[in-house]
Amino acid sequence: DRSSAASDVYKRQIEYSIPMDERVSLSIYNIQGQLVRTLVNESMNAGTHQFYWNGTNSLGKSLGSGIYIYNVTTPSNSISKRMVLLK
Repeated sequence: DRSSAASDVYKRQIEYSIPMDERVSLSIYNIQGQLVRTLVNESMNAGTHQFYWNGTNSLGKSLGSGIYIYNVTTPSNSISKRMVLLK
């Protein structure tokens, strides 16, 4: 993650597992369903992966506290979960 040290305090960990090598998309949405950032869009090896979101949008602008939804999509599965960002 390329965040500054100041924003490290606000990082949210996202962990997911994939059963086989496949393309993965990990995106963050606000509560209105608008895409705010795509963290991953690439082929990945099978296994458990961790990513950190520092609470910024795709332009690097810090977002406010609130509920956000992350979506992990592969050709074989799609999951969405809520997370709370507190600043």
